[in-house]
Amino acid sequence: MAGQDRFAAPWTRRRFLKAAATGAVGVLGIGSAYELLAGTVAAAPARSTVKVGSSPAERRQFRSRPDLSPPRITVTHGAAAGAAASTAPGLIFLTPANGQGPNGPLIVDDSGEPVWVAPHSGKNTTNLQVLQYRGAPVLAWWEGKITVGYGRGDYVIMDRSYRELRRVQAGHGYAGDLHEFVITPEGTALFDIFNIRPGQVQTDRGPAAGLLMEGVVQEVDIATGEVLFEWHSADHVGTGESYFAMPRGFGEPADYFHINSIDVDVDGNLLVSSRHCWTVYKVDRRSGAILWRLGGKRSDFTFAPGAHFSWQHHVRHHSGNRLTVFDNGASGPQTITEPRTRGLLLDLDPAAKTATLVRAYVHPGNLVCPSQGTVQLLPHGHVFMGWGSQPYYSEFSAGGERLFDANFPTAGSYRAFRFPWTGLPTEPPAIAVGRRAAGELTVYASWNGATEVATWEVLAGPGADRLTRVATAPRSGFETAIVARAFEAYVAARALDRAGRPLGTSVARAVAG
Repeated sequence: MAGQDRFAAPWTRRRFLKAAATGAVGVLGIGSAYELLAGTVAAAPARSTVKVGSSPAERRQFRSRPDLSPPRITVTHGAAAGAAASTAPGLIFLTPANGQGPNGPLIVDDSGEPVWVAPHSGKNTTNLQVLQYRGAPVLAWWEGKITVGYGRGDYVIMDRSYRELRRVQAGHGYAGDLHEFVITPEGTALFDIFNIRPGQVQTDRGPAAGLLMEGVVQEVDIATGEVLFEWHSADHVGTGESYFAMPRGFGEPADYFHINSIDVDVDGNLLVSSRHCWTVYKVDRRSGAILWRLGGKRSDFTFAPGAHFSWQHHVRHHSGNRLTVFDNGASGPQTITEPRTRGLLLDLDPAAKTATLVRAYVHPGNLVCPSQGTVQLLPHGHVFMGWGSQPYYSEFSAGGERLFDANFPTAGSYRAFRFPWTGLPTEPPAIAVGRRAAGELTVYASWNGATEVATWEVLAGPGADRLTRVATAPRSGFETAIVARAFEAYVAARALDRAGRPLGTSVARAVAG
C-alpha cells in the first residue's frame, strides 16, 4: 500500500522495539503518544510530529462536499477485498487520529466508503458510538482537549438526524475525560474524570507526600446534570497497587491508576478498569466499596493459563459471567509484557474466584498496541476489534476466524465499533455540476449521513421551481456522479429510498454557460 507502509504496516514486538531505539515512536500517533508518555515517563523520546494522513493520496475529496476530507480506508480482508466471509450487519464507527487536524467522528461501510463525516470542530474527539437514550438510538462521543494521558471536555449526544440533543458535562467543577461514556436505561450517564490531588506516593525510595492523578467515576442525570454518584480511586486504591513508574519529582502528578473503562455489571454495580494497576475493580454503586479485584497485585481471582491481562482497555461484562478485555500487553517500548496484543473473552466464576480463557483474538500481523483499543461482542457472536493506537480494525467469527480487516493512513482511533444505524439528515443533499460537452452534464450528488439512499435522480428545468427528471443512477458510495443530457438553466438531485420514495432534494443550482 503505497504511502502507508511506515504508518499502517503491522507493529510487531520487534518493529516496536526497533522504533523505540531510534526515537521513531512518534509515528504511532497522538493516541499512543499521550499514553506512551503517561505509561513510561521517559522510556523513549517521541517526535512531536504526528502523521495525520494529509496527503491527497491518503484523503478522500468530494466535489459536492469539498469541506469534507476523511482518510482513505483500505480493506485488506473481507467481502470488499474479494473474500467470501460475511460480516455482521451494521456500519463502522471511528475517530481517526482522535480528532487531530481534519479528522473527527466518522461512519463508514464495509467497503471503507464514508457514510457520515462530521465537519471538523477544531477539537479532539474520541469514542464515537451508538447508545440508547429515552428508548431511541443516538450517536454519542467525547470532544475536548487532550493533554498527556487524559482529556478535558464534554460528551455530545445526537439524534439520527445529526441534531445535538444534549451536551453532558461533569459536575462539581470537573471536566469529563476522553476514555468512557455510558448511558444507562435510567437516563443517566457514567463517565470518567482524571483529577490531580495530594496523596501518598509509593516510590522506589519509599512512601512520600506528592501529587496523585486519580481516577474518578461520576454518574449524572442527563436531563438535569445532577450528580448522583461519585467515586474516587485515591479513597480506595493505594499507589502500591500500580505498575506505573512513579515520577521522581514530587511536583509531577503520579498517574498511578489511569481509569479507562466503566461498565454496569448484571447486579447494577460497576466494573472499573485501571490500566496502570492491571486490575478490574468491582465497585459498590451505593457505598463505593471495592467488592473484588480481577487482576493486578491484589487479585481476588486466580487465572487459568492465557487468561491474564496487562495495560488493558475496554472491559465489558456479558451474560453468563463473561468479560471481554482488550489486553494491550504493553504501554510503551520498555513495558511490553505480551508478545502481541489480544482481545480476550473470559469466563468468571465469582464463587470459586477463577478466570478462564474462552478465546483470544489476535491480528495476523501480531500487532503490539501500546494504547487504546476495543473488543466488542456483537449480538450474534461475532467479535469486532479496534486496534487502538494501530490504525486497524477487524472482525472475527465466534470461533475466532478472521472475517474482515481494514486500515487507514492516519494515527489510530481510540475505539472502533460496529452498530446498526439509520441516519436521515435535516440538511438537504449537496450537488456540484460539471459540463462535459454541449448539452451533457455531470452532476455529483451526496448526502452526508443519509443511510437509506438507493437511487439518485437528476432534475433539470428553466427555473429553480420548475424541474423535471432527466436522469437516474444507483447510489455509488458517498458521492455519486450522474451523467445527464440537459439544456436547462437549473439542475438539482433528488434522493430515493429502495422503494422509490423521495427522501430529500438538493438546492437547485444554476448551470454555468
